[in-house]
Amino acid sequence: MSIESEASEPRWAVPPEGGWTADDLDTLPNLPPHTELIDGSLVFVSPQTLFHSRAVSFFEWQLQSLVPPELEVVREFTIDIDRYNRPEPDVIVIDGDVVDDPNQTRFPAEAVRLAIEVVSPESRSRDRETKPVKYARATIPHYWRVENHDGRAVVYVFEREPASGAYTSTGIFHDRMKVSVPFTVDLDLTAITARRSRAAGPE
Repeated sequence: MSIESEASEPRWAVPPEGGWTADDLDTLPNLPPHTELIDGSLVFVSPQTLFHSRAVSFFEWQLQSLVPPELEVVREFTIDIDRYNRPEPDVIVIDGDVVDDPNQTRFPAEAVRLAIEVVSPESRSRDRETKPVKYARATIPHYWRVENHDGRAVVYVFEREPASGAYTSTGIFHDRMKVSVPFTVDLDLTAITARRSRAAGPE
């Protein structure tokens, strides 16, 4: 009985002493898609909501058309912060010169210019508290947090303050988002909302 139970249990179910490392994400078998590493612990993603899926696609495609040629936009890809932290932002803007191998599975955090997280109910504390601290410590200069407020997208924009090394809020955007850094962006956030909801309008 115990032998069968042990054989059926995935190897990642029992962490090693000290926790998992960033390299383990590439070698552990049968990990669920989009598994992240936070403080040596594996974090699994819940099923996506329609809002989350639409928001990630919106920022990926919109930024693709706006980003300078020396930068790249990538969705749902892990970044190396340190040995025990390898999160997967929903969208990142990175230096193009680190995109050099179609088989690579992560990027160095120091190459990230902008990290975007679309908040889900289960990720709220990580996206509001845990990840911003880690991204700032990794010297990622810009962080955007996207939330669903009654079916409408709200974007919270943060910039890393060099003296303190922490993020400071530089704006909260509801229907339209206009910023000049890390490059010029002018976005209609209402386009994230489902087409039927946009047509119907608020009740």
